[in-house]
Amino acid sequence: MAGSDSGPMNIFDIAGRAMSAQLIRLNATASNMANAGNVTGTEKEAYRAIKPVFRSVTESPGVSTVKVEQIVTTDAKPTKRHDPSHPMADGNGDVWESAVDSSAELVDMIETARMYQNNVQVMNTAKSLMLDTIRMGK
Repeated sequence: MAGSDSGPMNIFDIAGRAMSAQLIRLNATASNMANAGNVTGTEKEAYRAIKPVFRSVTESPGVSTVKVEQIVTTDAKPTKRHDPSHPMADGNGDVWESAVDSSAELVDMIETARMYQNNVQVMNTAKSLMLDTIRMGK
C-alpha cells in the first residue's frame, strides 16, 4: 500500500485501490442477489440488502482514489406475504420476503463491472505508455 511509508501513490496504486473497492461492491451485490426472494417467519430475521460506503482518499491535489469506509445494511423493509402453507409461516400464516430489489441489483452489477473494466483499462494504458517510453530510450 502506497503512502508516506512507501512513497506517493502512483497510477497503479490509484487504479488498484479502485478495483478493490469495486470487487467489494460486487461481493455485496452477489450477496444481495443470493438472498433475493428468501423468506423467513419474522420481519426481524428477513434479509436486508447491504451496500458499501465509499470514501475518497486524496493524497495531494490530483492524486485521489477510493476506499471502502464500511458496509451498511439498507433500511428497506421486507415484504410481508400471506402464505399459510409455507413451513416458515408465522402464527398468522405470513412470511417475510427479503428486502432486495433484484432489478436495482442487476443495474448495480453492470455499473460495477464497467467501473472495474475502466480501471483495468487505465492500468493497461499506463503499462503500454511506460513500455513505449522504455522503447524510445533504446
